Amino acid sequence: MDFLSIPIFNFVIAPLFLLLIFLYIYNQQQHGKKYHPYVGTKLHQFINLNSFHDYMAEIAKKHKTFRLISPFHGEVYTTDPAILEYILKTNFENYGKGIYVYDVLKDLLGDGIFTVDGDKWREQRKVASHEFSTKVLRDYSSKIFKKNAVKLGNILSEAATSNQVIDINDLFNKATMDSIFKVGFGVDLDNMSDTNEESLRLISRAFDDANAHTITRFIDKSWKIKKFFNIGSEAKLKKNMQVIDEFIYKVIQVKIEQMHKSKDDISLKKEDILSRFVQTKDIDPKHLRDTILSYVLAGKDPIATTMTWFIYSLCKHPEIQDRVAKEIKEATNMNKEITNAADFMALVSEAALDKMQYLHAALTETMRLNPPLPIDTKMCFSDDVLPDGFNVKKGDMIGYVPYAMGRMKYIWGDDALEFKPERWLDNNGCFHPESPFKFSAFQADEDLRINLVRLLQVPVE
Repeated sequence: MDFLSIPIFNFVIAPLFLLLIFLYIYNQQQHGKKYHPYVGTKLHQFINLNSFHDYMAEIAKKHKTFRLISPFHGEVYTTDPAILEYILKTNFENYGKGIYVYDVLKDLLGDGIFTVDGDKWREQRKVASHEFSTKVLRDYSSKIFKKNAVKLGNILSEAATSNQVIDINDLFNKATMDSIFKVGFGVDLDNMSDTNEESLRLISRAFDDANAHTITRFIDKSWKIKKFFNIGSEAKLKKNMQVIDEFIYKVIQVKIEQMHKSKDDISLKKEDILSRFVQTKDIDPKHLRDTILSYVLAGKDPIATTMTWFIYSLCKHPEIQDRVAKEIKEATNMNKEITNAADFMALVSEAALDKMQYLHAALTETMRLNPPLPIDTKMCFSDDVLPDGFNVKKGDMIGYVPYAMGRMKYIWGDDALEFKPERWLDNNGCFHPESPFKFSAFQADEDLRINLVRLLQVPVE
């Protein structure tokens, strides 16, 4: 039943709600300032929770930038590339996570790079840029992802041979979790194996559930009440975090002890992220937990989600699937029939990947229409005027919506809703990137875009 049709809503709550809206708008329009149009409330977002991103995209078709009424702070949402460039680059210092995002994410991510601002953010960004650019970590990551890609390929091959139905999204999540955890903590979860320990399967489920409950906090404004009384989704999140923290702190402690016992042992490989961070002077377990967990969670879901949507898109467009397969065969010089994933992976070199321009385009087109991060938010730290001439106030939350941006005809043309990898190729068939403020799936972070696409460019035959 639609609760908006209930008499008590129509005769009591609705008039009060409308009065609240009027007073809110009246207050906002004072002092001669101009604000973006109001198109709804947080209640409308909650009602449309099951189709949230499409709901936001439909509004964005009518308004590039708009406001929703929230009982706690102003909320502005935009698909305007000019505004995106302004808040992520031109006036970067005035827009950050703020206390709102920190409160939502801190139970899961603590003081990691995705929850902090200012000097803390800059320091973590500096350390991360250095560590992730090292050849040792790049080579180690590549080896781990290729190893798990072989496992994944064999599972898919066996399923195809036996005509078995599988949950490919679940499989991609397991494969990515195995890779990311090995790179981050040096731990083999072995999710893809049916023989892995129940305790490790419990860890994986706890991560997925905790992430889902945390994201729900952005929409469910009652989460603090639930947390106070330890009920509902917040009670479940608390249990999941207990499982996660117990596991991670144990891994950190073991790693610290290993590194201390073998300080002079040059044979000990310091390849995973945790081992490399433990080498530094700062080995505070809480800091290590927050820092590395942030990268683990940030890497896991985007890769798995993109892989799922990529395969789905290829299945929907067999002509594109054929072209991708043909390019892969030509780039790897596949002159004979390959019978297993390991033989195929041996052909996938850096030089071969560089030739896969259409694959690169198809992956990017996948992320345009189904971005790993469909919506992201910043907080305005001081009153400001955006490039379109409208005002924002200190404390306003500003969300930009990559999912909606990928569907805007004013950005991508009349064929915006089409899955069309060719839009990313020049006249010579070479990949050419768009402005990161137009293609906003990576928070305008070109390094992140390149690294993620690179990890995804390990095709499975």
